[in-house]
Amino acid sequence: MHGLALEIAHMLAGAMLVASFALLYQRRMSGIIDTYVVHSLILTVAAGWQAYIQDAPHLYVTAAIALVFKTLIIPIALRRIVRRLDIHRSVETVLGIGPTMLLGLGLVALSILLIFPVTESADAFAREDLALALSVILLGLLTMITRRNAITQVIGFLSLENGLILAAVGVRGMPLVVEISVAFSVLAAFVVFG
Repeated sequence: MHGLALEIAHMLAGAMLVASFALLYQRRMSGIIDTYVVHSLILTVAAGWQAYIQDAPHLYVTAAIALVFKTLIIPIALRRIVRRLDIHRSVETVLGIGPTMLLGLGLVALSILLIFPVTESADAFAREDLALALSVILLGLLTMITRRNAITQVIGFLSLENGLILAAVGVRGMPLVVEISVAFSVLAAFVVFG
């Protein structure tokens, strides 16, 4: 069961990486918000799963915060802003979708090259999960950089934050993850409402 539990945790981290690439690929505002909801829902499941396999009840609080703030409140606020500002058009990008995706692949390779030598003493699953979390962080940063619209840049920031929380919940014995997730969620809410 323990090996299977780690495989599921690894699969959820990989699903977040795929959702990050889907964020880069989206060309419509509604598609970006919907993809962000899926991204956050995967984070919620990953945090809940880590709480289960680590027997860490405080991670259930992190999962609940992610569910309430990231999959419900923030997307509703973003949709209201999009409606109010009437920006239902396609998203303006600095680079084309193809070069952005290739740059994203390069960032994933960079994450692997950075994490694996630093974490030689850790087990393989922890190393790979950290590499996936760093990849999600870098892809969120790439989303912020390659989008011209402020709302898509905010979504890139929120995606980056999801990667930080994914890294934090994957590390065993990290009791401050609840406080970190609350602080980031409040900061993200202020960014969205601002």
